[in-house]
Amino acid sequence: MIEVKNLHKGFGDVKVLKGITTTFLPGETSLIIGQSGSGKTVFLKSLIGLHTPEIGTVSFDGRINTEFTNEERREWRQEIGMVFQGSALFDSQTVEENVMFPLKMFTKQTYGEMLERVNFVIDRVNLKNSNKKLPAELSGGMQKRVAIARAIVMNPKYLFCDEPNSGLDPQTAIVIDKLIQEITDEYNITTVINTHDMNSVMEIGEKILFLKNGRKAWEGNSNEIFKTDNEAVVDFVYSSNLFKKVREAYLNETKL
Repeated sequence: MIEVKNLHKGFGDVKVLKGITTTFLPGETSLIIGQSGSGKTVFLKSLIGLHTPEIGTVSFDGRINTEFTNEERREWRQEIGMVFQGSALFDSQTVEENVMFPLKMFTKQTYGEMLERVNFVIDRVNLKNSNKKLPAELSGGMQKRVAIARAIVMNPKYLFCDEPNSGLDPQTAIVIDKLIQEITDEYNITTVINTHDMNSVMEIGEKILFLKNGRKAWEGNSNEIFKTDNEAVVDFVYSSNLFKKVREAYLNETKL
Protein backbone atom coordinates (compact mmCIF):
# COMPACT_ATOMS: atom_id res chain seq x y z
CA MET A 1 0.00 0.00 0.00
CA ILE A 2 1.16 3.52 -0.81
CA GLU A 3 -0.07 6.36 1.40
CA VAL A 4 0.34 9.97 0.30
CA LYS A 5 -0.25 12.64 2.94
CA ASN A 6 -0.48 16.39 2.26
CA LEU A 7 2.09 16.30 -0.56
CA HIS A 8 3.49 19.65 -1.68
CA LYS A 9 6.14 20.17 -4.35
CA GLY A 10 7.30 23.25 -6.21
CA PHE A 11 10.15 24.59 -8.27
CA GLY A 12 11.22 28.08 -7.27
CA ASP A 13 8.12 30.24 -7.07
CA VAL A 14 6.00 27.75 -9.01
CA LYS A 15 3.93 25.48 -6.76
CA VAL A 16 3.08 22.30 -8.67
CA LEU A 17 1.58 19.97 -6.05
CA LYS A 18 -0.62 21.58 -3.43
CA GLY A 19 -1.50 19.21 -0.60
CA ILE A 20 -2.44 15.91 -2.24
CA THR A 21 -3.60 13.12 0.07
CA THR A 22 -4.57 9.69 -1.24
CA THR A 23 -3.97 5.93 -0.91
CA PHE A 24 -3.11 3.27 -3.49
CA LEU A 25 -3.98 -0.32 -2.56
CA PRO A 26 -2.38 -3.68 -3.51
CA GLY A 27 -4.08 -5.61 -6.30
CA GLU A 28 -5.68 -2.43 -7.66
CA THR A 29 -5.00 -0.51 -10.87
CA SER A 30 -4.92 3.17 -9.92
CA LEU A 31 -4.99 5.80 -12.67
CA ILE A 32 -3.84 9.41 -12.40
CA ILE A 33 -5.54 11.71 -14.90
CA GLY A 34 -5.67 15.43 -15.54
CA GLN A 35 -4.91 18.10 -18.11
CA SER A 36 -1.36 19.04 -19.11
CA GLY A 37 0.12 21.08 -16.28
CA SER A 38 -2.11 19.50 -13.64
CA GLY A 39 0.89 17.98 -11.84
CA LYS A 40 0.57 14.32 -12.94
CA THR A 41 4.20 13.83 -13.92
CA VAL A 42 5.61 15.63 -10.89
CA PHE A 43 3.28 13.60 -8.68
CA LEU A 44 4.44 10.30 -10.21
CA LYS A 45 8.10 11.31 -9.90
CA SER A 46 7.49 12.24 -6.27
CA LEU A 47 6.03 8.79 -5.62
CA ILE A 48 9.11 7.01 -6.98
CA GLY A 49 11.55 9.32 -5.20
CA LEU A 50 12.83 11.38 -8.14
CA HIS A 51 11.43 14.50 -6.47
CA THR A 52 11.63 15.22 -2.74
CA PRO A 53 8.46 16.83 -1.36
CA GLU A 54 8.71 20.14 0.46
CA ILE A 55 5.82 19.20 2.74
CA GLY A 56 4.10 15.85 3.26
CA THR A 57 5.09 12.20 3.01
CA VAL A 58 4.89 9.17 0.74
CA SER A 59 4.81 5.87 2.66
CA PHE A 60 5.29 2.38 1.27
CA ASP A 61 3.65 -0.13 3.62
CA GLY A 62 4.29 2.25 6.50
CA ARG A 63 7.85 3.22 5.44
CA ILE A 64 8.39 6.87 4.54
CA ASN A 65 10.66 6.96 1.49
CA THR A 66 12.48 10.17 2.44
CA GLU A 67 13.60 8.56 5.71
CA PHE A 68 15.31 5.53 4.16
CA THR A 69 18.97 4.85 4.80
CA ASN A 70 21.07 4.21 1.69
CA GLU A 71 20.69 0.45 2.17
CA GLU A 72 16.94 0.71 2.76
CA ARG A 73 16.60 2.85 -0.36
CA ARG A 74 18.48 0.27 -2.41
CA GLU A 75 16.18 -2.49 -1.13
CA TRP A 76 13.12 -0.33 -1.82
CA ARG A 77 14.29 0.31 -5.39
CA GLN A 78 14.28 -3.43 -5.95
CA GLU A 79 10.60 -3.53 -4.96
CA ILE A 80 9.65 -1.07 -7.71
CA GLY A 81 8.91 -1.80 -11.37
CA MET A 82 8.71 1.04 -13.89
CA VAL A 83 7.23 1.16 -17.39
CA PHE A 84 8.38 4.32 -19.15
CA GLN A 85 6.38 6.25 -21.73
CA GLY A 86 8.64 5.32 -24.64
CA SER A 87 9.42 1.83 -23.29
CA ALA A 88 13.09 2.93 -22.83
CA LEU A 89 14.57 -0.32 -24.12
CA PHE A 90 18.26 -0.64 -24.90
CA ASP A 91 18.36 -0.66 -28.70
CA SER A 92 21.56 -2.71 -28.94
CA GLN A 93 20.34 -5.42 -26.55
CA THR A 94 18.01 -8.31 -27.29
CA VAL A 95 14.68 -8.81 -25.58
CA GLU A 96 16.32 -11.32 -23.26
CA GLU A 97 19.15 -8.92 -22.37
CA ASN A 98 16.75 -6.02 -21.77
CA VAL A 99 14.59 -8.06 -19.42
CA MET A 100 17.60 -9.54 -17.63
CA PHE A 101 19.18 -6.14 -16.96
CA PRO A 102 17.58 -5.52 -13.50
CA LEU A 103 18.53 -9.02 -12.35
CA LYS A 104 22.17 -8.41 -13.30
CA MET A 105 22.14 -5.07 -11.53
CA PHE A 106 20.41 -6.01 -8.28
CA THR A 107 20.83 -9.75 -7.71
CA LYS A 108 23.60 -12.32 -7.37
CA GLN A 109 21.71 -15.04 -9.20
CA THR A 110 23.50 -17.39 -11.55
CA TYR A 111 22.97 -16.95 -15.28
CA GLY A 112 20.78 -20.05 -15.30
CA GLU A 113 18.58 -18.68 -12.51
CA MET A 114 18.26 -15.33 -14.25
CA LEU A 115 17.42 -16.93 -17.58
CA GLU A 116 14.71 -19.06 -15.98
CA ARG A 117 13.07 -15.98 -14.52
CA VAL A 118 13.47 -14.02 -17.77
CA ASN A 119 11.85 -16.80 -19.78
CA PHE A 120 8.97 -16.93 -17.31
CA VAL A 121 8.11 -13.22 -17.56
CA ILE A 122 8.63 -13.13 -21.34
CA ASP A 123 6.14 -15.97 -21.64
CA ARG A 124 3.80 -14.20 -19.18
CA VAL A 125 3.56 -11.16 -21.46
CA ASN A 126 2.94 -13.41 -24.48
CA LEU A 127 6.32 -12.92 -26.19
CA LYS A 128 7.56 -16.49 -26.18
CA ASN A 129 10.33 -17.18 -28.74
CA SER A 130 11.22 -13.47 -28.92
CA ASN A 131 14.31 -13.69 -26.66
CA LYS A 132 16.89 -13.02 -29.36
CA LYS A 133 15.07 -10.25 -31.21
CA LEU A 134 16.18 -6.62 -31.03
CA PRO A 135 13.70 -3.83 -30.18
CA ALA A 136 13.83 -2.58 -33.80
CA GLU A 137 12.38 -5.91 -34.91
CA LEU A 138 9.32 -5.52 -32.69
CA SER A 139 6.08 -3.60 -33.08
CA GLY A 140 5.24 -0.79 -30.64
CA GLY A 141 2.91 -3.06 -28.70
CA MET A 142 5.53 -5.80 -28.45
CA GLN A 143 8.11 -3.29 -27.23
CA LYS A 144 5.68 -2.23 -24.52
CA ARG A 145 5.27 -5.86 -23.47
CA VAL A 146 9.05 -6.17 -23.18
CA ALA A 147 9.04 -3.07 -20.98
CA ILE A 148 6.37 -4.67 -18.78
CA ALA A 149 8.35 -7.92 -18.60
CA ARG A 150 11.43 -5.99 -17.49
CA ALA A 151 9.36 -4.09 -14.92
CA ILE A 152 8.05 -7.27 -13.28
CA VAL A 153 11.16 -9.48 -13.57
CA MET A 154 12.18 -8.57 -10.01
CA ASN A 155 8.69 -9.52 -8.77
CA PRO A 156 7.97 -5.96 -7.57
CA LYS A 157 5.50 -4.93 -4.89
CA TYR A 158 4.86 -1.62 -6.66
CA LEU A 159 4.45 -0.96 -10.39
CA PHE A 160 4.49 2.51 -11.94
CA CYS A 161 3.53 3.16 -15.56
CA ASP A 162 3.95 6.48 -17.35
CA GLU A 163 1.56 6.75 -20.32
CA PRO A 164 1.85 3.02 -21.18
CA ASN A 165 -0.45 3.41 -24.21
CA SER A 166 1.39 6.34 -25.74
CA GLY A 167 1.86 5.82 -29.48
CA LEU A 168 -0.21 2.64 -29.64
CA ASP A 169 -3.28 2.01 -31.76
CA PRO A 170 -6.56 1.62 -29.80
CA GLN A 171 -6.72 -2.17 -30.13
CA THR A 172 -3.13 -2.66 -28.94
CA ALA A 173 -3.73 -0.18 -26.11
CA ILE A 174 -6.60 -2.34 -24.85
CA VAL A 175 -4.31 -5.41 -24.87
CA ILE A 176 -1.67 -3.54 -22.83
CA ASP A 177 -4.31 -2.29 -20.37
CA LYS A 178 -5.64 -5.79 -19.80
CA LEU A 179 -2.13 -7.18 -19.39
CA ILE A 180 -1.25 -4.61 -16.72
CA GLN A 181 -4.54 -5.26 -14.93
CA GLU A 182 -4.06 -9.03 -15.03
CA ILE A 183 -0.51 -8.80 -13.68
CA THR A 184 -1.63 -6.39 -10.95
CA ASP A 185 -4.35 -8.77 -9.81
CA GLU A 186 -2.30 -11.95 -10.26
CA TYR A 187 0.67 -10.77 -8.20
CA ASN A 188 -1.23 -8.39 -5.87
CA ILE A 189 0.90 -5.45 -7.00
CA THR A 190 0.18 -1.83 -6.08
CA THR A 191 -0.04 -0.31 -9.57
CA VAL A 192 -0.13 3.42 -10.35
CA ILE A 193 -0.58 4.61 -13.95
CA ASN A 194 -0.24 8.10 -15.41
CA THR A 195 -2.53 8.27 -18.43
CA HIS A 196 -4.47 10.52 -20.76
CA ASP A 197 -6.24 7.53 -22.36
CA MET A 198 -9.93 7.70 -21.48
CA ASN A 199 -10.45 4.13 -22.66
CA SER A 200 -8.05 3.06 -19.91
CA VAL A 201 -10.05 5.08 -17.41
CA MET A 202 -13.26 3.34 -18.37
CA GLU A 203 -11.84 -0.17 -18.74
CA ILE A 204 -9.35 -0.63 -15.87
CA GLY A 205 -9.89 2.35 -13.56
CA GLU A 206 -10.40 0.56 -10.24
CA LYS A 207 -9.25 3.81 -8.66
CA ILE A 208 -9.05 7.13 -10.50
CA LEU A 209 -7.33 10.23 -9.15
CA PHE A 210 -8.14 13.42 -11.04
CA LEU A 211 -5.68 16.27 -10.56
CA LYS A 212 -6.36 19.89 -11.39
CA ASN A 213 -3.90 22.72 -10.81
CA GLY A 214 -1.84 20.53 -8.49
CA ARG A 215 -4.73 19.51 -6.26
CA LYS A 216 -6.86 16.39 -5.92
CA ALA A 217 -10.06 17.52 -7.59
CA TRP A 218 -11.86 14.14 -7.60
CA GLU A 219 -11.34 10.51 -6.63
CA GLY A 220 -13.39 7.44 -7.45
CA ASN A 221 -13.60 4.45 -9.81
CA SER A 222 -14.67 3.79 -13.39
CA ASN A 223 -18.31 3.29 -12.38
CA GLU A 224 -18.47 6.40 -10.21
CA ILE A 225 -16.94 8.60 -12.89
CA PHE A 226 -20.04 7.98 -15.03
CA LYS A 227 -22.26 9.39 -12.28
CA THR A 228 -20.19 12.28 -10.97
CA ASP A 229 -21.48 15.81 -11.24
CA ASN A 230 -18.00 17.24 -10.63
CA GLU A 231 -17.86 19.88 -13.36
CA ALA A 232 -14.08 19.69 -13.87
CA VAL A 233 -14.18 15.89 -14.29
CA VAL A 234 -17.14 16.01 -16.66
CA ASP A 235 -15.46 18.66 -18.82
CA PHE A 236 -12.19 16.70 -18.95
CA VAL A 237 -13.39 13.11 -19.35
CA TYR A 238 -16.41 13.78 -21.56
CA SER A 239 -14.85 16.30 -23.91
CA SER A 240 -15.48 13.94 -26.85
CA ASN A 241 -18.96 13.28 -28.21
CA LEU A 242 -18.43 9.52 -27.89
CA PHE A 243 -17.89 9.61 -24.14
CA LYS A 244 -20.71 12.10 -23.72
CA LYS A 245 -23.07 9.63 -25.39
CA VAL A 246 -21.75 6.76 -23.24
CA ARG A 247 -22.34 8.78 -20.08
CA GLU A 248 -25.81 9.86 -21.15
CA ALA A 249 -26.75 6.27 -21.95
CA TYR A 250 -25.44 5.10 -18.58
CA LEU A 251 -27.32 7.79 -16.65
CA ASN A 252 -30.55 7.12 -18.56
CA GLU A 253 -30.27 3.40 -17.89
CA THR A 254 -29.79 3.92 -14.14
CA LYS A 255 -32.95 6.03 -14.03
CA LEU A 256 -35.10 3.18 -15.39
